[in-house]
Amino acid sequence: MLISKNAGKFIKGKNTIVINGKIIDLSTPKVMGILNITPDSFHDGGKYDSVENAIIRVEQMISEGVDIIDIGAMSTRPGAEQISHKEELKRLLPVISEIKSKYPDIPLSIDTYRSWVIQRIVDEIGEFIVNDISGGSFDEHMFATVAKLGLPYILMHIHGNEKDMHDTPQYTDVVKEVSKFFSERVRKLTRLGVKDIILDPGFGFGKTLDNNYELLNKFDAFKVFQLPMLVGVSRKSMFYKLLDVKPEESLPATISANTLALINGANILRVHDVKEAVQCIEIFNKIKEVAQ
Repeated sequence: MLISKNAGKFIKGKNTIVINGKIIDLSTPKVMGILNITPDSFHDGGKYDSVENAIIRVEQMISEGVDIIDIGAMSTRPGAEQISHKEELKRLLPVISEIKSKYPDIPLSIDTYRSWVIQRIVDEIGEFIVNDISGGSFDEHMFATVAKLGLPYILMHIHGNEKDMHDTPQYTDVVKEVSKFFSERVRKLTRLGVKDIILDPGFGFGKTLDNNYELLNKFDAFKVFQLPMLVGVSRKSMFYKLLDVKPEESLPATISANTLALINGANILRVHDVKEAVQCIEIFNKIKEVAQ
């Protein structure tokens, strides 16, 4: 049997988050579509850095069945320029304000590690999911801000800081070290009163090629936290470096990895290619159905 009866399930875990009083049920996997409003992201930099082009992309993702839209204004690719708070907001605010005006019901996630940016956006549009690549390590006020504002929080593991996070890391056991990181920070978040936490192992952020594949292979190890899990591997270097192809040619590898992640318990697929991810989840759900 390809997928067991327990595939994709949690051990009496939490499978919901709440945004603006609305419950999002993650017991059925969801697709988070990436909207990079940056000039320099590794795959689609410069395509959606105007409000008009961003809205066109949002409309396309909605038509393809996206569940959540994740918006980032600062690239985290190796060598990318770290922009100021003001520049980040200058890019974000016009786009997210237009999205909320046209599509008020679509849940948004903001990809930022700056608490000041989060506070300003909440003032503008209300609640959203905070997608923090630093796991609270780049901004000492992040956890307290998320707790105060009552926002869902994606806790991502990262090795290093803004400047060296893509340098070659050293792990004795990458799964155990990521788990320790999660354990310590989940404890801090829950003590502060954060109710909705999603875990992301941080594929590609301070990980070697082998580290990434070990995390993917043992993704179900993180079920012990009984929290929703996100996988973000879309078109990453773990595929195109291994296969010696361009990022534009790595969609089949992305789909394969996302399928493995779903089998191992992923609740959210963060992707550039929404239609393909939706189809991947539909097939996964059907196999689960007939396996029961």
